[in-house]
This record gives sequence, C-alpha cells and structure tokens, in this order.
Amino acid sequence: MRGRIKKDESTGRYEIHLGGVKNRLRDILSSSRIIFVACGSSYHACLAARQVVEELTDVPVSVELASDFNDRKCPLFRSDTCVFVSQSGETKDTLESLSYARGVDAVTVGVVNVVGSEISRQTSCGIHLNAGSEIGVASTKAYTSQIVALVMFALQLSHDRNSKDARRQEILAALHEMPCQIESSIKRIDEVTRRLAKSLEQSTSILLSGRGFQFATCLEGALKIKEVSYTHTEGIHSGELKHGPLALIDDNMPVIFFAASDNTKGHIQSALEQVLARQTSGTFVIVCPEDDPDMLKYRGNKCEIVEVPKTADCLQSIISILPMQLLSYHLAVYRGHNVDQPRHLAKSVTV
Repeated sequence: MRGRIKKDESTGRYEIHLGGVKNRLRDILSSSRIIFVACGSSYHACLAARQVVEELTDVPVSVELASDFNDRKCPLFRSDTCVFVSQSGETKDTLESLSYARGVDAVTVGVVNVVGSEISRQTSCGIHLNAGSEIGVASTKAYTSQIVALVMFALQLSHDRNSKDARRQEILAALHEMPCQIESSIKRIDEVTRRLAKSLEQSTSILLSGRGFQFATCLEGALKIKEVSYTHTEGIHSGELKHGPLALIDDNMPVIFFAASDNTKGHIQSALEQVLARQTSGTFVIVCPEDDPDMLKYRGNKCEIVEVPKTADCLQSIISILPMQLLSYHLAVYRGHNVDQPRHLAKSVTV
C-alpha cells in the first residue's frame, strides 16, 4: 500500500494511485464482465475480493479456477477483462488461461508478486504486490497482499464515481489503519491460537464455516491447515450446512466459525446455533471482531472466542485469516512437521 494510498491532510480525504493499470481503466470499465482466474490461495483471494469489485464497479464478476477454466474452454470475448492472479507469476495453469484470453484479444490484467515474471510480461497491464519474497510453500503474506491489491484495484476503477465516494473513503481509511491494527493485536492472537492448536493436536478432522466475505477465509484457512499440519480440514459455506454437512457434527468434530459485523451476521448466528445444538462437549471456536456482543455471549466452557480487530467488512477477511495462519503453523510445529516445505508440495519459487 505504501505510495499507493495517500491522505490529503487539508481535506482528510484518501486517494489511490495504481500506475500499472491507469492507462487501461477505460477499457476495463467498458467490459461486459470481469473474470478472475487463479489457483490455490490466489483463487481464494479472488473470492474474497469479488463482492467489493462488483459493488464498486457495477460490472458482473466471476471467479474461475484456472485448471477448470482451461478444461471447459470458457467462452471469452473481446469485451471481457480477465484478471490473472499468481504469487510467482509463473503458475502453469494460469499461464495457459492467459494464453487463451490473449487469443481472443480480451483485456488482460496481471496481479503478481514477482517483477518480470511471465504473467507480468504477457498481460496488458497489472499490479505488483511488492510483498517481498515468500520462500515457504504455504502462502501467507502473498495471500493477504493479493486481497489488498484487488480491493485497491476496485477502488481505482471507481475513482470518478460520486455515488461510490462515501464507501470508497470508508475502505481507504480502513486500509490506512489496518497495519497498526494488526501490529497491536498479533501477539495476543498468537497466544490464543497456540493454546487452541494444543487442544487440536490429536484431531483428525476440522470443519470451518462462514459466509459472505468470510467464505473465502474458510476455504483458505482449511487449505493452510491441510497444507502444513496434514490434518483433514474442510471449509463449508454456512448456508450449505443444512444441506448435508450437519451430519458430520458430533463431539469429536472441532468446528470453527467466522463471523463479521455485516449483513451475514444473522445467518451466521442461525448456523452456529444449529451446530451448538448438535454438539455437547466438542471444540467450538468463533473468530469474530473485537467487542461484538452478539458473539461474546457464546463465550464459556463450550465455546472459545478468538477476537480480531474490526475493520471494513470487505477487509475483515484479511484480518480473520491471521488466526488460521498461526493455528496451522502451531499445529505443524506440535506435530513435528516442516512448516516451510510440506511433503509432496512445491511452487515455482522453491524449485
């Protein structure tokens, strides 16, 4: 964010500048749709940002797994904008999708961390994450940086829309405050997740659930735990629990819910009540914004509350994923696994 978000001290307003896409803004905004294409954690980052991109641009947005996108040969047109997200910029499936998009002359945007990578060279325009090298196989800072970059992309696209100005300023102010929020709370969150990891050390399965902006957090949290601790973990949309997954709930199934102070809160409460009614003594965890009375009432012997700093709804997933990244790390350490190099896995920067 450094150098890209600036505050005018005289007016108190925030402005954003993404030089890598400014020359193609008109083409992107005139698109009939925006398609995000990615793999793994990058795919989850796209899911986390999809809603705010739609909200600020009023352009339909879809998110595609690169491998599935390639299998289907999804119909593309010159009026489409395709955004390719990859930490390394060398992801094979994503590169194949990019080649297909270029073949129909669609506008292509790259969001990568590695300057000079193949995706950054082949796309029409793009955004560099500037997150620094990430040598470990499991994506952590690259994931959160991708969400930030995609939210800034949405803010840049809506820079001249007066009807979106109040919302833009809310998000920009929250982005500006976020580093301080994380720095002031990370030690406390680490202590809570370390204790939680100890209690989950012998678990063979874990269930994560959320909805709205937090659905991506469930998927990414599940991936991190699977990736480094080798524990079977599943991320499920809270609205889908009653369509089958509730059958998994018993006292031996740890459940982690992600709540946020947005329009999904009522639905989340309904879902967690359904789970609590079916679990008498198992591990039940709620990750929620600080000082949320609707969630703190569940604190007790039956429920562990992990409080995280509250921020704008579209940015809450950036902070809510931190406990899961730390939980996966501590679980792996307790089980004696190599956190940086999980078995059977590799990525472009490690081979």
